[in-house]
Amino acid sequence: MNIAFTLDPLTIVQFVIAFLLPVLVGLVTTRVTSGAMKAWLLAGLSLATSLLVELARALTAGEIYDLGLALFAALPAFVVSVSTHYGLWKPTGVAGAAQDTLITENTEG
Repeated sequence: MNIAFTLDPLTIVQFVIAFLLPVLVGLVTTRVTSGAMKAWLLAGLSLATSLLVELARALTAGEIYDLGLALFAALPAFVVSVSTHYGLWKPTGVAGAAQDTLITENTEG
């Protein structure tokens, strides 16, 4: 019996991106942006990431682009993003700090 343990580098890249996506969403939104809008943005970015990772996999391996795999991979990427937002980024204050970094409210009339 042989056992192999392999990790696809592109899968790791997708996981790292999913881990950091909530911070990116925080950077491009404000505190007054609704939670629903942030969730849709996060879902869209997770989908785009999955589609691009599968495209990179198909191009580097010379294989056929598997749209089903790309679409299916978007779901766990979204779950990882939401989990890290509520489990790590929000409690540690990183989410709030990200929103205070790039986006500033225009207080001038």
